[in-house]
Amino acid sequence: MKKLVAILLSLLAIVLIVMGIGNFMIPPALTGIGFLALAFVFFKEGQHKNFDK
Repeated sequence: MKKLVAILLSLLAIVLIVMGIGNFMIPPALTGIGFLALAFVFFKEGQHKNFDK
């Protein structure tokens, strides 16, 4: 489930970054970077959980 959330957050982050940079708006781009960080945490957390099994 967390892997799915990480993928969705990554896609949303890419869209926000592209839209923010394309329209010269900083807040959406920063939000996209934050979403990428959250997606990274969710993805790593899911990997560690599978590694412990």
